[in-house]
Amino acid sequence: MTPYETFYFFFIVGLLLIPSIILGLQGKPSRKYNMFVTIIMLAIIFGNSLIGSLSLIVFTIWQITLINSYMKYRKQANSTLIFCLCVLLSILPLILVKVLPFLELGNFFGFLGISYLTFKAVQMIMETRDGLVKENIPLGDLLYFLLFFPTISSGPIDRWRRFEKNNLTPPTKEEYRWYLHEGIDKIFKGFLYKFIIAYLIHHYIMMEWMSSSYFNTRPILYYFVDMYSYSMYLFFDFAGYSAFAIGISYIMGIKTPENFNLPFISRNIKDFWNRWHMTLSFWFRDYIYMRFALWMTKKKWIKNRYTISNIGYILLFFIMGVWHGPVPHYIVYGLYHAFLIVSFDYIDRWNKKRKIYPKNTFTHVIGVILTFNFVCFGFYIFSGHLFY
Repeated sequence: MTPYETFYFFFIVGLLLIPSIILGLQGKPSRKYNMFVTIIMLAIIFGNSLIGSLSLIVFTIWQITLINSYMKYRKQANSTLIFCLCVLLSILPLILVKVLPFLELGNFFGFLGISYLTFKAVQMIMETRDGLVKENIPLGDLLYFLLFFPTISSGPIDRWRRFEKNNLTPPTKEEYRWYLHEGIDKIFKGFLYKFIIAYLIHHYIMMEWMSSSYFNTRPILYYFVDMYSYSMYLFFDFAGYSAFAIGISYIMGIKTPENFNLPFISRNIKDFWNRWHMTLSFWFRDYIYMRFALWMTKKKWIKNRYTISNIGYILLFFIMGVWHGPVPHYIVYGLYHAFLIVSFDYIDRWNKKRKIYPKNTFTHVIGVILTFNFVCFGFYIFSGHLFY
């Protein structure tokens, strides 16, 4: 069963979470029961796929073994080679899932949500390396973090220290009332976004209107409608999913971080990536861009910090593109955003020196309009419609 795709899924979740709500309203912890609910929901989600179930089990054992082994090792030594090897081994299953079908070698391994579980596992290894995770983590707590069912398929990507702090200090009766109210509100927002707005855009614009004879003599108009409708559909569908995941997390007493913050009113491309799929963009920023920049600065192979920053952006968005899939339109999408970021950074620094255009309401509105159109064109690249 695919999470958040049918009302039957919400019916099952609603029934299972009734005890969680009762315990929360009484100010009692529901952590152990929520772990039980996670096991039940994982069985339901993966129950119709033997390969998916076995892959999830093997993957989880693999990641838990790597994390615990590196934690034990880190207390004794801190070799960069061992650290890099552990990170590589952690992302190896994801690499196989992405590359093997592309090489036409079959897809005998993989399951729904493998990317987001990999991000969590790699995060644990990296934060252990940094000394942010020092104590041994109980197996049950680590499994609960990795396999937390509301976010398993497509995020948001939580951080271990935030999740565990929230998990160990459940909300009071008064706090849980707010959690419950916000959770229900987000779920209804998800229904509005995914099952109403996204459905209407997809069904009536992308499927019916765009397949009509109206566009036969208007090819340019077709591309524009296709670009903007796909962009809106992508946002409302994904934002709706995220609202569901966050809302159910709140009801379970876990304040999962937000994933979207009005991305289409971004004043520039950097602002956009601080608003769009925030947990993913922050993950790439913290664990790829920042580490690359610090490493290059420490090695002093390149002295110009702007050059280091630009190379870091290119690396970050190239990897993000490849992560979506090793196909041309995803890679071009990543490089396109790298170009936008590098170009904006150069223009912004150039303007600070020369003060050609001021920062006021007018330039802010112009920035929002330009950013919106650049972003929509990027989504059009991402869709593959531009190439096929």
